[in-house]
Amino acid sequence: MDGIANSADDFDQIALVVDWLDACRNRDLATLLDLYADDATLECRCGRVKVSEGRAELESYWRPRLGVLAPTAFELEEITPTAEGVVLDYLSHEGKPVRIAFTFSRDAKIQRTACAPAGPALRQEVAGVADRVG
Repeated sequence: MDGIANSADDFDQIALVVDWLDACRNRDLATLLDLYADDATLECRCGRVKVSEGRAELESYWRPRLGVLAPTAFELEEITPTAEGVVLDYLSHEGKPVRIAFTFSRDAKIQRTACAPAGPALRQEVAGVADRVG
């Protein structure tokens, strides 16, 4: 070992995703945004494809979604560690099944997320996005 630790291995990625879910459930926009790296990107394929980058765009994306939550919003269905990060199946702010792939920065922040409605074909597509991002 060359003495340089891979910081991505030095923190609990699943715990960070659980913190993400908790911030969403609690409608805590400030905490949610603090979980993301300053230059983080979010790609949403839940409807029209939307890409957001940086704190201001992430805030514009999340603010309306946290404003009105379905009773089942942000329920955890499955969480899976991958070589690239974490894949999470959960219920969206509307209570609809979604799969989201997370990758992380070296300083233990969310670097990128890519989500799509959950379903066999789309689940593979979102997992493929995570494979390409790694």
